[in-house]
Amino acid sequence: MASIREPEVQFAQRLASNERPIRSKALKKLRKYINARSQRASDGFTGDELLKLWKGLFYCLWMQDKPLLQEELSKQISTLIHSFNDTDKQLLYLESFLLTFKREWTGIDRLRMDKFFQLVRFVFRQTFEALKRKNWESSAVSKFLEMLTAQLLQSSSEAPCGLQLHILDLYLTELATVGSAELTADQNLTFIDPFCKTAAKTKNQTLFSAICRSIFSTIIDQAPFAIEDLMKEVKAAEASEEDETQIKAGKSSEEEEEEDDDDDDDHLEEDTELLSDDIGPVLQFDYAALADKLFELARRNSTPGQNRQRLYKVIKSLLTLVSLEFLLLGVFPESEYPEEVSTDEDDEMFGSRRRMKRGRGHVEGPEAPAAKKSKGNTG
Repeated sequence: MASIREPEVQFAQRLASNERPIRSKALKKLRKYINARSQRASDGFTGDELLKLWKGLFYCLWMQDKPLLQEELSKQISTLIHSFNDTDKQLLYLESFLLTFKREWTGIDRLRMDKFFQLVRFVFRQTFEALKRKNWESSAVSKFLEMLTAQLLQSSSEAPCGLQLHILDLYLTELATVGSAELTADQNLTFIDPFCKTAAKTKNQTLFSAICRSIFSTIIDQAPFAIEDLMKEVKAAEASEEDETQIKAGKSSEEEEEEDDDDDDDHLEEDTELLSDDIGPVLQFDYAALADKLFELARRNSTPGQNRQRLYKVIKSLLTLVSLEFLLLGVFPESEYPEEVSTDEDDEMFGSRRRMKRGRGHVEGPEAPAAKKSKGNTG
């Protein structure tokens, strides 16, 4: 009597078929199968079952040669994550994806690499979309970050270097694409926390350099655009308050003429927006909080000296942005951060340097006069 094959094995074989109609039909049936099975709480997928499905999905894309069809197929595969109605199963789907790509990555030839790069990007975009649909619930975000750390960043993860670098390159871009309008600075800091911790302890200099370049440098480079967005929000709020006051008090002809002049300024601002729109959506960060986090991690004895030295340079750049925010917005962070950061890894006095608390115009320590001067005349 012939043995009955598991449904996952049957799907995998059909998804990897040489004939496109068979692959397309199998993918449609797979979506229905996942939807139906996810409705039964007692009949969820196991990790082994999802690995079998992902092997079929991997070779389904492998067999597709036409670029436009590759993009459509990648979208279909990545959106399968929404067929799982439970966060844990969605993350298990993502984990199985990472395990599959770690296993198959070195076997991808250069002619096929682009389409797999695209699939990785789409899978992370849809993962962020799944978290967004859960209203960025902290427990779901924590589980995602734990899984990402275990499968990608830890030395025991055995993740191929190329896969690590690609995910680091797309991480902030895709997170901003999905969540820039909703995520707060604190939430964004949570999303990069694994990279901060890894940068402070990894001995893999390729991974460390990639984190500095793709995460920290990206945040610093995009800061002017993020600050510009904040300024627009502040101006919009102020304009709304002024409009309400004018409506109550009534407008004079002189005020109307001033509004005409303001319209011209608005056109200039719109032109500026057009110039800055090319960068796409950007994430807001509390630069002082990020500097503080990196400082606390970098000062630990367990941090490799080479990492510490470069992290101090990142911190200096972040503190420059803090000053820029204050000059443009008049808002100073309440948290403490180092007044100056040494890039000398042998500087034993660094940990005992004076720290300056900037908040509500108050500066502690003997540097107070200079700090007040930089703020301008507050009296």
